Amino acid sequence: MSTYVYGITAATHPSLPEGTGGVGDPPREVRVLKEGALAAVVSDAPEGLRPKRRELLAHQNVLSGIGEEGCVLPMRFGSVAPDDKAVAGVLAERAEHYAERLGALEGRVEYNIKATHVEEAVLHHVMAENPEIRALAESNRQAGGGSYESKIQLGELVAAAVKGKEAEDATVLERALEKEADAVSVGPESTGWLANVSFLVKRESAERFLTAVEQARGRLPHLDVRVNGPLPPYSFVEPGPAEPAGTAAGGTDAGAG
Repeated sequence: MSTYVYGITAATHPSLPEGTGGVGDPPREVRVLKEGALAAVVSDAPEGLRPKRRELLAHQNVLSGIGEEGCVLPMRFGSVAPDDKAVAGVLAERAEHYAERLGALEGRVEYNIKATHVEEAVLHHVMAENPEIRALAESNRQAGGGSYESKIQLGELVAAAVKGKEAEDATVLERALEKEADAVSVGPESTGWLANVSFLVKRESAERFLTAVEQARGRLPHLDVRVNGPLPPYSFVEPGPAEPAGTAAGGTDAGAG
């Protein structure tokens, strides 16, 4: 049977409680495969696994449970090897790389920060900071709404100003938080978010980091800032040399979160 891999830890890492369930319906029992100084947290791989919410949460819950007891290198959802032997082979082949990553990430967690504009508040900022927009808006108001062309012009000016404000606020937010982090990883752009940034934070610095988030919220009340964490360091597990095709370690740089 194929083997599903959740993450990689040191062989000395405390095990999860017996009977811990992972992906699948019914949940497959999670177990540990040890190879030298490393271990892989695995289960049997269910057939026809799909990235449904329940399965993604099961994957993340296993990783969160492991992460509470020490460092884990999280695998992508859906990382499957042909069998346990293939997993052990990758652990042996890439032992130096995984040991280095575990050492670098020990005692650290990830916080993902996403931010959007509060629409009415950011429009107020844009109007207050841009005399051209204020003048055109007032001219249109006095003209009973303005011509079609002037309305289009105003809309374009406002859209451009908001876009610029998004970039500005994303930079301000990142700089306000990076001082409390060991590393920063900017996530892919996605519709609706002006910022999608992950921060690698020492566990003992987590309270200071969250305080910095609250202070940023206070200074930037026109932003809706959302925090997800603490998480295993999904965004900071640097991929190493390519693994043999079909093995479990097909990537450790993304997670279910």
